[in-house]
Amino acid sequence: MIVAGLGFSSTAKLDSLRAAFDRARNGQRVDALATVADKDGHPALVEFASAIALPLHFVAPADLAGQRTLTCSNRSRANYGTGSVAEASALAVAGSGARLTSPRQISDDRLATCAIAIGGQT
Repeated sequence: MIVAGLGFSSTAKLDSLRAAFDRARNGQRVDALATVADKDGHPALVEFASAIALPLHFVAPADLAGQRTLTCSNRSRANYGTGSVAEASALAVAGSGARLTSPRQISDDRLATCAIAIGGQT
């Protein structure tokens, strides 16, 4: 499974999420979206998931801390114990043996990030 992990500010808009997603995806097929559970119900997230018709998975904050990320945001580290909510969410949902195919990409307005992970091949 190929998962797009999202991290974003409470002030992020639909365009913020779309820009980060498009930058990270770079034409790659994506099967699902993932983000930290405390973003459940965020209006821009609900609208974005509906617009691109992908299932949305929520990751408990404690499950983000164990994920090794390629990039590091001080805010993500302080709030969630991980360098990147986007990368950690994508890896957590993609499953055991997952790897990043695109590290965290940032929207132009700097309100959203997205990273892509592919599940481990068995």
